[in-house]
Amino acid sequence: MESEARRPYRMGARAAAMEATRTRVLEAAATLWTQRWYDDVTLQHLADEAGVSVQTIVNHFGGKDELADAMADRMASQTAVTRQAPTGDVAAIVAILFEDYERHGDANLLWIAQIDRVPAIARAAAQARVQHREWLERVFADRLPEPGPAREHALNLHYAATDVYLWKLWRRDLGLSREDAEHGMRDLLTSIDPRKRNDE
Repeated sequence: MESEARRPYRMGARAAAMEATRTRVLEAAATLWTQRWYDDVTLQHLADEAGVSVQTIVNHFGGKDELADAMADRMASQTAVTRQAPTGDVAAIVAILFEDYERHGDANLLWIAQIDRVPAIARAAAQARVQHREWLERVFADRLPEPGPAREHALNLHYAATDVYLWKLWRRDLGLSREDAEHGMRDLLTSIDPRKRNDE
């Protein structure tokens, strides 16, 4: 008869194995969906990439949309960790943001292009917008006005100045070097500092 001490160990090992499988599937999804259109990736493609069966993916996530939701949650958590920046240090804020965009910017743009036809991606994009806005409120807390119209206006300006589409314009469309693009974003953020502006 299995001992009481042995049973929790086996249960722990099983849970660890299940979590490892779940992680492999999420990493496979991130690999494929950041390089290919959502509809072009089947559950079989995902299973092959992760080294599991399609049924395993179904057992863990239910289907493609549910897997996409889980992948978006995982990426959001990772972004929150990698985007740690000191409040008010524009140079550090821009450098950290560019590090993220240089790694994931093209994949983000691929997903954004599919918002209108893939509900899972629309949900992920909405979550990412909220997350980016909250990040802006943290890293620029020293310069933002008190809650109200002026704060909303300032946040909109900061959002535009740090959006992934601006990174795309400079790095992909205009071919600017990373150094020049970062310089441009720093200048924009300096110019829209509410503490230095005297709007009517």
